[in-house]
Amino acid sequence: MPAREQCGVVGVSLQGKGAAPHLFRGLRALQHRGQESAGIATASHGTLYHRKGMGLVHEIFGQELLDTLRGPVGIGHVRYSTTGSSDLENAQPIVVKVRDQDAAIAHNGDIVNFERIRRRLEAQGVELLGNADTETMAQLIALEYGRTRELEGAIRRACAEVVGGYAIVLLAGSKVHAFRDPLGIRPLVVGTVDGGVAVASESVALELMGGRSLRDVEPGEVVVLDRGQVLKGAVTPNGGERAHCMFEWVYFSRPDSIAEGRPVYDVRYRIGERLARESPADADLVVPVPDSARPQALGFATVSKVPYAEGLIKNRFVERTFILPDQRRREFEVRVKLHPVPGLLKGKRIVLVDDSIVRGTTLREIVQMVRSAGASRVDVRVGCPPIRAPCYFGVDMKERKELVAHGRDEPQIAEAIGADSVHYLSVEGLVESIGLPEGQLCLGCLTAKYPVDVPEERHRFQKSLAEF
Repeated sequence: MPAREQCGVVGVSLQGKGAAPHLFRGLRALQHRGQESAGIATASHGTLYHRKGMGLVHEIFGQELLDTLRGPVGIGHVRYSTTGSSDLENAQPIVVKVRDQDAAIAHNGDIVNFERIRRRLEAQGVELLGNADTETMAQLIALEYGRTRELEGAIRRACAEVVGGYAIVLLAGSKVHAFRDPLGIRPLVVGTVDGGVAVASESVALELMGGRSLRDVEPGEVVVLDRGQVLKGAVTPNGGERAHCMFEWVYFSRPDSIAEGRPVYDVRYRIGERLARESPADADLVVPVPDSARPQALGFATVSKVPYAEGLIKNRFVERTFILPDQRRREFEVRVKLHPVPGLLKGKRIVLVDDSIVRGTTLREIVQMVRSAGASRVDVRVGCPPIRAPCYFGVDMKERKELVAHGRDEPQIAEAIGADSVHYLSVEGLVESIGLPEGQLCLGCLTAKYPVDVPEERHRFQKSLAEF
């Protein structure tokens, strides 16, 4: 199996300044997207400098190490694996040979047809060192580049063969090539920073590098960063189709980011408002599961006129439990991560608002925590429709049997997590809250209809299909 990941990427090109400090700040801003490993690659006068390690960005990159990363151009990566071992071998950026020069590549997302491309490369004599689809993409680009000295064209030809969702930054020579999959499933923005230009998985990273977002990279577009300027490349034709991952607004992106022109905080607040209208509850307090459900809970409280309360206090030095690499660790960490406010919940009917439920094990622990604090009733409201199908594009939802909503209705899910009731936001409510047409969103994990062909799954444009 390929090593898959939902991660964060950043690329910088400056005029005369060192890129490493900017990359460090950008990765710190994207730390929520991956906490297993981090890496930075820079280039100066034809020499590639590369450092990576296990852990958080600030744990790996002290000033002494940053000083070794020379040059005005570079890329960076934070990793959260969804398949594949959590070790230094799979940490990124990965260094590869593109023709006769060293290059570095970093990747967010998944390649669905990884095995077919891997077999093709091996048949043509390409030796792959690991099982990361990032390396496979790099070697495919290198193979295409071997037929011509035009790197942008090689990238476009490689992308034409790849099926999946991805956002990639490639450092070769003095340039950063940044590109998205043709449907824009995984996010990527381009903008200015102090002394040059940059790309990143989220707009907030550009702002924390001292710059601002100019626009989203177009689906299928190759953007070139060169000597502190943006050179727009060609866009792979896709008939105008889009399939932006709805989970970016629901959970992954920071609330202070803007995705596809939609402020994430505003979307989450509207989700809470809609959820209160669709699934009201008689309650004394609305309590969010921190941090990502706060805007939803505020919207719910406003519409329902039930007081909002921070009933669960988060230990800010604990990682996001959903993106921890194994379930046992998630269950242990949630007890370290959250603690109820003494006395606040006792004897109260609580509406517990969460952004989504995937496996249900973490929320079961939280519901039990709220009950142990004396709550007389716990009604759960979820700001995302039931997740019933796997994600093949970079989110850690691989098998139906792991999903609490697969094969269960709402009363059965409530029983599974120990709540008095559970109600989810509707698909229609989610789409309206995001503010994009349903046909421009990837809802595969909700509907089991995917925007690209996935083996043994359904394409969303097929007309006659049995219900899953």
